[in-house]
Amino acid sequence: MVSTAQAQSGKASWYASGHRTASGERFNPNGLTAAHRSLPFGTRVRVTNESNGRSVVVRINDRGPFAHGRIIDLARGAGRAIGMNGVARVAVAVVD
Repeated sequence: MVSTAQAQSGKASWYASGHRTASGERFNPNGLTAAHRSLPFGTRVRVTNESNGRSVVVRINDRGPFAHGRIIDLARGAGRAIGMNGVARVAVAVVD
């Protein structure tokens, strides 16, 4: 079930560097994880690429993004799963 109370739409980017996440985990650039400014670590969200309709469920394990105008940073593996090239407009919704 997707929570509409915590749905967002905006720009996403992917990142592939770093050794440890803000939650203390070792960063896996090919993983299905993401960084969000305020959602609790461990929260699962569905990220949908608005240009092609592809979606992926990721787990929040880091903080960010720190670039202005972005709502989520995906690990490279998650970005590839939804066909992202650089920055994409996405919908983000918490999965219950």
